[in-house]
Amino acid sequence: MAIKLKVPDIKGDDCAQKITKSILTMESDAKVDIDVDTKTVTVDAAASEETIKQIVQSAGYTIEGY
Repeated sequence: MAIKLKVPDIKGDDCAQKITKSILTMESDAKVDIDVDTKTVTVDAAASEETIKQIVQSAGYTIEGY
């Protein structure tokens, strides 16, 4: 199931790489797509939405509405 998150802290490719690396560290099979322009993170993984949100937050980013 794809999870789409709005992450207003994303500033550029460095942020996108950090988030992607954090998610893949915890969920190696995840498919991660980050759109820097719209500041959205789309994750297709077996993990729950809550788990993905916690990973993004632990990487140092805030999630809109969370």
